[in-house]
Amino acid sequence: MIWLAWRQHRRQLLFTLIGFAVLAALMIPIGLSMRHTFADLGLSDCVREVARADVAPATAERCEAAFHRFTNRYGSLNLVAVLLLVLPMLVGLFWGAPLVAREVEHGTHRFVWTQSVGRTHWALVKFGLVVAVTAVAAVCYGLGMSWWVSPLTQAARQGRLGFIVFDLQGIAPIGYTLFAVALGIFAGTLGRRMLPAMTVTLVGFIGVRAGVALLARPHYQPARTLTSPVEGTGAMTRGRGDWILSSGVRNADGKMVAPDAQIACPPDGRGRGGGACGADLGLGPGAYNWQLYQPAGRFWLFQGIETGIFVALAALLLYLAVRRLRRIA
Repeated sequence: MIWLAWRQHRRQLLFTLIGFAVLAALMIPIGLSMRHTFADLGLSDCVREVARADVAPATAERCEAAFHRFTNRYGSLNLVAVLLLVLPMLVGLFWGAPLVAREVEHGTHRFVWTQSVGRTHWALVKFGLVVAVTAVAAVCYGLGMSWWVSPLTQAARQGRLGFIVFDLQGIAPIGYTLFAVALGIFAGTLGRRMLPAMTVTLVGFIGVRAGVALLARPHYQPARTLTSPVEGTGAMTRGRGDWILSSGVRNADGKMVAPDAQIACPPDGRGRGGGACGADLGLGPGAYNWQLYQPAGRFWLFQGIETGIFVALAALLLYLAVRRLRRIA
């Protein structure tokens, strides 16, 4: 059975390896260039300096300028990162969806399941082989992307918790890839045709990924708040790489007055035009800047939680797929 599975999928494996080789040939030179520029601008020292609570204002200003130069030079690579997000989905479309749907569509399942190999044995070998191969590919992808995006995340204010970069690196791609493959396999037991199975995989993967990222991820841990009075203070300072969920200016009673804004008035309490600080916005005494954020130090905790969610979903879908096989005529 293992030999048969190898014979059936060796071409897919070859194309996958070629795709990985091409991707590596394109991404490694860019990654080396980013690291060279990162070192030339002295950003490794800046990362350590700005993390200190007693960093000198002159050092912080110099480092911010260097970070800005780096992001200006390589900011366009964010578009490349967006394209790389679809790789786990492609694995689900071209590895998972055809696994059952192609057999049923071509009618070859009748021959296989009437031999000495039962449906459960067939599923365990086929599913196990595909899941093992995709898991290894996902580990390589996650480690490679962690290396590639590291300079970009260190230079960005949002750091590794920001949207897109969080999904590209660490162990999360393992969960995404396993989920995509399992969804494709399960979809193949429902539609029993290649095209419907691929459609269900595409729509389901995008929907679940978006739902988890937008609705669940911000709440994996209780978010922290940071406040500062609008009068006589500078901008609020957080750790670099923290993920800002919401921010704005609130009145003393907590009412949001200016979403997504910060105000810093001089110690004399005068704002623009010589009036009271924030009077043009309707701010009263005791108004304060407010931010809701997730600390950067929770990156690996969030990675573990999200990976666990998608691995659990993948296991459930594979279990349901095995049960569905028994109903296929």
